[in-house]
Amino acid sequence: MPEQRKTFHQDLDEIRDDIVRLGALVGEVIPRGTDVLLTNNMHGAQAIIEADDELDDLSLRIEERCYHVLALQQPMASDLRSIVTGLWLTGELERSGDLMVNVAKGTRRIYGVTLDPKLRGLIERMSEEASRLMKLALDAYAERNASLGVAIDDIDDALDTLHGDYIEAIFESHATNDIGLQASVQLALIGRYYERIGDHAVNIGQRVQYMVTGWLPEHTGAARLVARRSLEAEIGVEGSVSEAENGR
Repeated sequence: MPEQRKTFHQDLDEIRDDIVRLGALVGEVIPRGTDVLLTNNMHGAQAIIEADDELDDLSLRIEERCYHVLALQQPMASDLRSIVTGLWLTGELERSGDLMVNVAKGTRRIYGVTLDPKLRGLIERMSEEASRLMKLALDAYAERNASLGVAIDDIDDALDTLHGDYIEAIFESHATNDIGLQASVQLALIGRYYERIGDHAVNIGQRVQYMVTGWLPEHTGAARLVARRSLEAEIGVEGSVSEAENGR
């Protein structure tokens, strides 16, 4: 193998390894942030906020490496898709880390608020589901498993259901004056952060499918649009011909 191609594939391996490392950091902060929330741990909340700098730094270094490879190696086909997917995944993972920073900040805003067992249980379950989805998404990427990537969209339904139950539980707790309005709003936002992590995992799964097969869900919509425009153009031509014939 030519030295240039060997270096290229080493670069691809290093990009993949760094993305997996970034995903592992995100996977670690989800349960840690949940524990901070449920224990009112202000020191832990601050630690999570400060540790996000490491995620940002690693994300930036991955992006710079991807752009470097794109510029110098000019990859084609599946190699190009791997690098583009790496850029997409880096953004999805970095934003997932930001969401847990938001959970930590929400923890500070509701400091001293006592959560009833139902709310605590739902938060724990949402955290577990968000962690599971992120792990599955990263497994799909590391193993280039397009089938698993596609399946994450369906697996995410469990987290969506939990999120709905959680919002209902907030209303119930507020109605009985267990928590005030401001705390209710903050708790609702926190639930949304977990739900959004699930959405990012779904996006990662779809990008893995693109990396392996070259197909994205958007392609179906684009194909429908092309077919619709073609049909409209055909109907328009037929209409013009009919009008011309009637005018003779």
